[in-house]
Amino acid sequence: MSHFPEFEVIPAVDLQDGEVVQLVQGERGTEKTYGDPVEAAERWIDAGADSLHLVDLDGAFEGERQNAEAIDAVLETVDVPTQLGGGIRTAEDAVGLLERGLDRVILGTAAVENPEIVAEISDTHPDSVVVSLDAKDGEVVVEGWTEGAGVTPVEAAERYDDLGAAAILFTNVDVEGRLEGVATDPVRDLVEATDVPVIASGGVATLEDVRALEAAGAGAVVVGSALYEGAFTLEEAQAALE
Repeated sequence: MSHFPEFEVIPAVDLQDGEVVQLVQGERGTEKTYGDPVEAAERWIDAGADSLHLVDLDGAFEGERQNAEAIDAVLETVDVPTQLGGGIRTAEDAVGLLERGLDRVILGTAAVENPEIVAEISDTHPDSVVVSLDAKDGEVVVEGWTEGAGVTPVEAAERYDDLGAAAILFTNVDVEGRLEGVATDPVRDLVEATDVPVIASGGVATLEDVRALEAAGAGAVVVGSALYEGAFTLEEAQAALE
């Protein structure tokens, strides 16, 4: 079932106002800016990225897709698989993006509020939906991390096994963006509870963190701040896994 034949390190390209940024703990106003999205994407591919993780932050906060031009520019430039999250709220939105050349859509709030949307998109575009589960204090949160959904990540993940989800993107909000290390127990719990590959995200600061997530059973890890701040290079991360 796993899309990841081997563990993959996926660089994050988070977009706000057409530029690459990184936020701390998802808070607006904490962003650091890292320039042009196409340049960032090309840099990661040149460094050996096998796929890219795009996030439309304006879309996630506003609930509507922003940064469409920047995203189109990235899709036109790169030839590795790309996944995009942030503000994709309907099956129609998702399918439109997939038809434009995106490989995978990441659904958060939409999939939590309406799990059937995963099956609806997967019917016509198999293996294209990543369900994003963000957890704070062990509870899934939605609407840009402002609202609790009343379920644990494991309870939520079990719903998507049968609906055709290609992967679960699990973000631990408690450690996100702080460069203070990862929590592996929640990742391990999720891996054990579901047959769908788990992509871990949040808090990766060192090569040890990358190795710890691989050991916890994740199929891939999304890395943002650590790469942009030069805590380690993509080449070093890939070498650390061999």
